Amino acid sequence: MIQNTVNDWNAEDYAEHFSFVPDYGRDVIKLISGENLRVLDLGCGNGALTKVLAELGHDVQGMDSSDSQLALARRTCPGIKFIKADATDFHPDEQFDVVFSNAVLHWIDEDSQPDMMLCVRDCLKKGGQFVFEMGGYSNNRLIHAELERQFKKRGFNYEMPFYFPTIGQYSSLLEGTGLMAIYAHLFSRPTLLDGDDGLVQWMKMFVRKPFEGIDESTGDKIRRDAAETLKDKLFRDGKWYADYVRLRMKAIKI
Repeated sequence: MIQNTVNDWNAEDYAEHFSFVPDYGRDVIKLISGENLRVLDLGCGNGALTKVLAELGHDVQGMDSSDSQLALARRTCPGIKFIKADATDFHPDEQFDVVFSNAVLHWIDEDSQPDMMLCVRDCLKKGGQFVFEMGGYSNNRLIHAELERQFKKRGFNYEMPFYFPTIGQYSSLLEGTGLMAIYAHLFSRPTLLDGDDGLVQWMKMFVRKPFEGIDESTGDKIRRDAAETLKDKLFRDGKWYADYVRLRMKAIKI
């Protein structure tokens, strides 16, 4: 994760109930070209995908800003180096063949995206690969629209806490910082959530910033009312799904 968002998650709870995040990231790894590469896992979280990269033979290093996630990563991935740093302001002493990132970049606000990309560019070797997946245009549109409605009903302002770009928007940002997009795919991926209370727990874990300053009981009521309204669209065959849209891309340093 990055410093300008909430990063005090319970790492064990995240690993147990939201394992779909790194599980889906295994497909993103397939975009990496080459063997035995020097790889930086940007926003590595609990190290689940860092470990996969190492098992594939890459010389990998993980980077995150969450102390709890890094502590878990170090316990479960012995032999791998993990460092604490902000995704928008990091300057490793070495260069990498690949910067890899899964489900992290949408946490960075639009104005700070070029800062992150410049850091990525500077730590990549010439021709190096930037391989990532993030939330894309219309990601969780139903959920955020309903939360906005619930906030407005109570006199609160709902501020979108994420950046979900189109292919064109993100390609332009990349090229403006010396990274050329060579692959891009924007696709819908309804995502199964864990448990009977899956949508409420998902909102509690991932949608935190809009609830700052709202008392806990009111926040819980907002989440539960939103889930009840969304049930006919996101609850199927006894299971909750989130309306994910992902942007998967690969760029090279030019």
